[in-house]
Amino acid sequence: MNVITGKVWNFGANIDTDIIIAARYLNSSEPEHLAKYVMEDADPDFPKKLQKGDIIVAGENFGCGSSREHAPIALKAAGVAAVVAPSFARIFYRNAFNMGLPIFELPEALEIKENDEISIDLDNGKIINNTTNKSYEFIPIPEFMQELISVGGLINYAKEEIKKENNEKL
Repeated sequence: MNVITGKVWNFGANIDTDIIIAARYLNSSEPEHLAKYVMEDADPDFPKKLQKGDIIVAGENFGCGSSREHAPIALKAAGVAAVVAPSFARIFYRNAFNMGLPIFELPEALEIKENDEISIDLDNGKIINNTTNKSYEFIPIPEFMQELISVGGLINYAKEEIKKENNEKL
């Protein structure tokens, strides 16, 4: 069973990429550097409070703003296991999958409260709030996007495809 379980951190609607990782930290694209400052402008203590495997639940249009890939890189490097929101900005949606960050569209996302524990059952398309025992169905992720997540992003996917191609030639 393919399940992500973690503690919830709530953020509002229209969280843009500058809130996810402020431009002042973009002098490096090293994941470890970016992770130290993730969501700092929304909550200055967030990088210290976040535990590996925690899940962000936010309002609509998460990841709006610039097209920089630093935002999903920072979230993933900081240990965020997944992001759940009613909707995502289109470029963030694609960048998240390209970087291997699992994101899930859930219209009822704001029913999930901070500090709740949720489980995201990828095989059955459900999010279970373990705190309230309420279950939700998330909008299905296209099969190719699921493959990107399972291998850790587009670059890893491409490496796997090259390996397969080279093995077929042998």
